[in-house]
Amino acid sequence: MSPVNRPVIAAFDFDGTLTRRDTLLPFLIRSLGWPKFLWAMLMSSPWLAAYALRLMSNHRAKARLLKVCLAGWSEAQAQQQAHRFVAQYLPTQWHTWGKAQLAEHQRLGHRCVIVSASPDVYLRAVAASLGVDDLLCTEMTLQDGRYTGDMATPNCHGEQKVVRLQAWLNATFANEPQPEIHAYGDTPGDFPLLRLAQQAWYRAEPWIC
Repeated sequence: MSPVNRPVIAAFDFDGTLTRRDTLLPFLIRSLGWPKFLWAMLMSSPWLAAYALRLMSNHRAKARLLKVCLAGWSEAQAQQQAHRFVAQYLPTQWHTWGKAQLAEHQRLGHRCVIVSASPDVYLRAVAASLGVDDLLCTEMTLQDGRYTGDMATPNCHGEQKVVRLQAWLNATFANEPQPEIHAYGDTPGDFPLLRLAQQAWYRAEPWIC
C-alpha cells in the first residue's frame, strides 16, 4: 500500500499492452487505403530494410514512414480518421487484462498516463476515449493546420519514455511528495519505463529487473 498522501501514477505502454497488437500500421492502412499505403511502404523500403538489418535506428526508419504517410494531412482530416479508427477498429483490439488494470487504477483515483511511441495523430483521440489523465507519445509537427510529416519530439521509445515521463512528473509533482509509479509494458523497448517503477508488469506478469 502507498504511504499516506503519496500520489500513485499508472504509466501504460499502448500497443500490445492496452491493445492486443501494434496499431500504427492498421491506422495508416485504414486512413490511406491499401494503394496509397503500399506506395508509402515502397517509398520507405530502403529505410525499413536498413532498420530490419540493424543498420539504421528505429527513430530514423519510423520518421521516414511517417513523413511519407502523413505529410500534407490537415488537422481536421487526421482527427476524422482518428475518431473513426477509435470507434470502428479499436473495440476489437483491446487487451482485456490491460484495460482491466487501467479501469482499476482509475477507480482508485490514480493518475493514469499513456506513454507510447505511436504518434499523437490518433493517440489523442485514443487517450480521450479512455479518459486518461495525460498522453506522452511521439508528437508530429503541425504547420498552418497541416502535418509536415516531421516529428516534433524524439520517438517516444526506450529510454525516451523515461525522459518524457520524468519531465512530466517533475512538472506535475514539483511541490508534492514523489509519486509511487506502477508501469505496464510488453516489449524490451518498455524495460527502461518498467525499471523506473516501484511496481511493474510485463505482458500481464509481475516484472522484476
